[in-house]
Amino acid sequence: MNKTITSEVDFKEIDAILESFNYNKSYLIAMLQKVQAIYKYLPEEAMTYIGEHVEELSPATVFGVASFYAQFSLEPKGKYEIKVCDGTACHVRGSSPVLEEIKRKLNFEKGKFTTNDGLFSLEIVSCLGACGLAPAIVINEKVYPQMTPQAVSTIIDTLMSNERK
Repeated sequence: MNKTITSEVDFKEIDAILESFNYNKSYLIAMLQKVQAIYKYLPEEAMTYIGEHVEELSPATVFGVASFYAQFSLEPKGKYEIKVCDGTACHVRGSSPVLEEIKRKLNFEKGKFTTNDGLFSLEIVSCLGACGLAPAIVINEKVYPQMTPQAVSTIIDTLMSNERK
């Protein structure tokens, strides 16, 4: 079950994760993956807790690992995670106007990639592995092929209207 971005860290859940890996520092990446699966990002409190409770680790080491790997997010993500491909095939076939429409429609603040209401987050990726469907986006693991600014606007409207129900 995913937590909302306003959730506080449940240290009992963190303990259960650490225990499942026998508090072994060799499994740090797997531990961080489990924490991120729960919270959709790595809360600072969780990383500090792991660094203080796994032998031979420190909070600084945990943060260093988490910030090194692109798979980890140190910022809260939205309920709807939008990934826009800007790889060669998608770029050539018009991913830039799609990206600009998403930014316009969701009114992202400069330098922020999650909306203030916590519903949407945006990530620009180099490849989604869907070059034949370009330009493509992914929202919560669902691939949307051959996107246009109008199509992405309709998808966002649909998601937003579902939230109001």
